[in-house]
Amino acid sequence: MSVLLLIAEALKFIFPAYCANATPVLAGGGTRMDFERNFVDGKRIFGNNKTFRGFFFGWGVGFGVGLAEGLVFGWESYPILFSVLIPLGALLGDLTGAFIKRRLNIAPGGLLPIVDQVDFVVGAVVFALPLALISWQGLSWQVAVTVLLITPPIHLFTNYLAYRLKLKKNPW
Repeated sequence: MSVLLLIAEALKFIFPAYCANATPVLAGGGTRMDFERNFVDGKRIFGNNKTFRGFFFGWGVGFGVGLAEGLVFGWESYPILFSVLIPLGALLGDLTGAFIKRRLNIAPGGLLPIVDQVDFVVGAVVFALPLALISWQGLSWQVAVTVLLITPPIHLFTNYLAYRLKLKKNPW
């Protein structure tokens, strides 16, 4: 498989996760997912930026993008379960990153290099593994590695754009 084809396959695979991860910036607010409670260490569980509205709106957009991919590229390549799991994994991966950042005393919106760029991708790949194990062709180790390599620069670029458009408070 050529490098460009591999990058195209990786982008098709991860696009619902990208959309799910980006959407809460636009639709967040409301009730915080940790209900403003602290963990056993006395620190907030996720912080103010993780809300139910952002999570479910993000999942809905990611699900819709996954369904669109199924329609365009075929259900055998992008089954409905893919549309459910990939954005869910991305959002839970992002929540895991927020949880880790709170444990490290990094404020919501604060920078934790590498984790900020790949937590949602790791979540999406982990949630795709059950599909890959039942002979689904959408995820190979090459696609997973490619996604991990191309995501940090894409993530940094899109976050910088969101910052310039005043959709985010920080450029990361």
